[in-house]
Amino acid sequence: MYGVMNTITGEWLPGVFSEIWKKCNDKKNKNISWIVCDGPVDAIWIENLNTVLDDNKILTLANAERIPMTDNCKMVFEVENLNNASPATVSRCGIIFVSDSDLSWRPLVDTWIKDRQEEKTVCNPDEGNWVTDFTDKYIQGPDLFKILDKDYHYVMPVLPVVRINQMLNLLTAILKLYIER
Repeated sequence: MYGVMNTITGEWLPGVFSEIWKKCNDKKNKNISWIVCDGPVDAIWIENLNTVLDDNKILTLANAERIPMTDNCKMVFEVENLNNASPATVSRCGIIFVSDSDLSWRPLVDTWIKDRQEEKTVCNPDEGNWVTDFTDKYIQGPDLFKILDKDYHYVMPVLPVVRINQMLNLLTAILKLYIER
């Protein structure tokens, strides 16, 4: 993935990731480049990225080559779980996972209401009551997410928190039309 030293010839053979890294972080490259690492987190390959993930942002290869990350390069890790990732790797990526059973969608709605009420220019004083009544009646009361999961087949499962966040984003956009008038 990163490269290997040929023991017979002593020649360095670059890996796939190191070649992508060089291309994306070339000083001549003025475009924003995204490197997406998709798949299971393996302790070996992810630990080799620690120098990239810390403040140095430099990929250090086994041949002592050091390739700095430029400002126009971004990285995303799309992983199913973090079973094999060390706490150091998790903290470097800024990953926080809170189980749905520990923290449901309700605090997200409450925070959205509070934030809008603190910005008095963006909401009607009764808006918080309306949103609370709506979520109590149509989402929490009938346990909407259990009904949706039972009656519909999703291609990709989405957590209730994500669905609520999408609803709040749409609601923000719709309400913005009334504020601008």
